[in-house]
Amino acid sequence: MEKSLATQANAHLRNFLMFVLPSLIGVLLFMTPISYQGDFTIMIAVLAKSLQAALADALPLIVTVLISLSALLTLLATLFKPKMVTQSVFLNTLLNVSPVWLCSRLLGAGFVLLVYTQTGPEILYSADTGGLVLNDLLPVLFSVFIFAGLLLPLLLDFGLLEFVGTLLTGIMRPIFRLPGRSAVDCMASWLGDGSVGILLTSKQYEGHHYTQREAAIIGTTFSAVSITFSLVVLAQVKLEHMFLPFYGAVCLAGVVAAIIVPRLPPLCWKKDTFINGQARPADHEATPKGYSRLSHGYQLALQRASQVTSLKLVARTGVHNALDMLLGVLPVVMAFGTLALIIAETTPLFSWLGLPFVPLLEWLQIPEAAAASQTVMVGFADMFIPAILASSIESDLTRFVIAALSVTQLIYMSEVGALLLGSKIPVNLLELFVIFILRTLVTLPVIALVAHWVF
Repeated sequence: MEKSLATQANAHLRNFLMFVLPSLIGVLLFMTPISYQGDFTIMIAVLAKSLQAALADALPLIVTVLISLSALLTLLATLFKPKMVTQSVFLNTLLNVSPVWLCSRLLGAGFVLLVYTQTGPEILYSADTGGLVLNDLLPVLFSVFIFAGLLLPLLLDFGLLEFVGTLLTGIMRPIFRLPGRSAVDCMASWLGDGSVGILLTSKQYEGHHYTQREAAIIGTTFSAVSITFSLVVLAQVKLEHMFLPFYGAVCLAGVVAAIIVPRLPPLCWKKDTFINGQARPADHEATPKGYSRLSHGYQLALQRASQVTSLKLVARTGVHNALDMLLGVLPVVMAFGTLALIIAETTPLFSWLGLPFVPLLEWLQIPEAAAASQTVMVGFADMFIPAILASSIESDLTRFVIAALSVTQLIYMSEVGALLLGSKIPVNLLELFVIFILRTLVTLPVIALVAHWVF
């Protein structure tokens, strides 16, 4: 009897430590703001920046090789289906893709080779299109994917999400119709990088923690732009002294969009089933009789921690995460990001699409409405372009509105949009465009209201 009690105590202590220690490290790395070189950021971002600085000039070549390798391996796997690939769950998922994704990887490889060698039309490799994606964006994503992929199991595999999810279900379910654990995705994005939030969401969707509807909503709504990048946008429009009202407007508009947009098509049309087609049990998030939310969350966390039988397997999961993002997502970002920027630079398409917003901007009493309308839709190509275009507008109020809108629109193809398309999150290009429009229509009046109050 005493031996049995001692065994139980040892097992409880082991599970407690397995839950608490890795989870604390995960929170410190992904969710704890720190001051670094005058900015607030998170440790993962610092590690990514350090790697980026160490590799510096070599990163464009490394990225080029990875994207080319991804396209070549995917093509070979599709054509010849070698046993080494088909018999490995990881390799089969990574390399045996649909024709659409095969074409995306081939297009990304074609673009990256032409841009790196500066071959072909200049518009393809200029610093405003393919050059921007290869030299500025992809090195950042490469560094983030390395550390976020390797260290993400600290958040996913040791019980933290079970604990937090149980505590926050009472808030997230009624307001956003989402599991409590989705709050962690939002925090990781808000404090660090939107790409971390998308990676976290995609992995939880694959792990049967989110349904199709939940994953699509979280990926397109809670992959918030980080505080650091918001400061960069604000500096571009020369309103750094307005950061508090600016970020207040961004947060308010983001919450309003998170409540309204998921209740509209196409997000409300998504199936409420897991990736394997099964529905979420009705009592999945119910608190058992005799338990409080805190005690139930603690028990679920210990139960999750008890499933970790080998740290080597956890490390392997981290390596798989990183490879999945590097070989699966980087080519898609190169392909769609370059195409979107070429369209933005060489055609008046986004200016035409912005014309219908002139009456709305005038109704909202936004000065220089015609000039502002040209920035509204171009954010779908890249989030930073509206701020660049707005820097020549004289009205402080208009520049404030454009900067805040570009941050809350969220779906831009040079990064977040392409990342979503490259992930397992169930959204397509047309749906992303519709969500972008809806977010614009919902957030613009909120931001305009705050702007008129501030100015």
